[in-house]
Amino acid sequence: MYSTPQKLVAEFIGTFTLIFIGAGSICADQFLHGTGGPGLLGIAIAHGLAIAIMISALGHICGGHFNPAVTIGFWVTKRLSTLEALGYWVAQLAGGVAAAFLLKMVVPEDTWRAVALGTPDLARDFTRGNGMILEGVMTFFLVLVVFATAVDEKGAFNKIAGFGIGLTITMDILMGGPLTGAAMNPARAFGPALASGHWSNHGVYWIGPLAGGFLAGLLYDSLFLKKS
Repeated sequence: MYSTPQKLVAEFIGTFTLIFIGAGSICADQFLHGTGGPGLLGIAIAHGLAIAIMISALGHICGGHFNPAVTIGFWVTKRLSTLEALGYWVAQLAGGVAAAFLLKMVVPEDTWRAVALGTPDLARDFTRGNGMILEGVMTFFLVLVVFATAVDEKGAFNKIAGFGIGLTITMDILMGGPLTGAAMNPARAFGPALASGHWSNHGVYWIGPLAGGFLAGLLYDSLFLKKS
């Protein structure tokens, strides 16, 4: 099986929106030098709203992953074939790259360079090991909520799953943003890193989120969706 063009385009658009609005909010905060800028709360809300709105708009077409860590949860539970999962990954990474390069084009250079286009990185003295653990735990929460709201047919909030997922991202960024940037999404890290050339600690944002998504999908499917 393979993913249809409609699904791949939807995944591209959703991921593009997340990176353009999420990373863009960090650039906006830098542009205003913290005076009247969105701040941590505003940046967290920007990411959460971007995902909530795109899942609500496009989730019925593609499932609304917009994140390789969500896709790996669907793959490990056999909801996607390997070819379908790879197609989703390509679309998601392409969306992140396109959004980052567009931001680079429209945001003043001094501004985007100061924050590396919103590329996530570790706080000073925060180790890579702790970074992977924190990114993994935050992504675990995210993918668990995806399965509980968007996958589980018994979920009470299926129709508003996007906002439950968006609020989870907001919650995670409020806690983890100052420590790791709270990417929870390899595409969120990869696009800005490629456009800005900032690759510091980049592996953290693949290993942690993919492990967290893998475990969350496996746990929810085997424990809470287990057939009687």
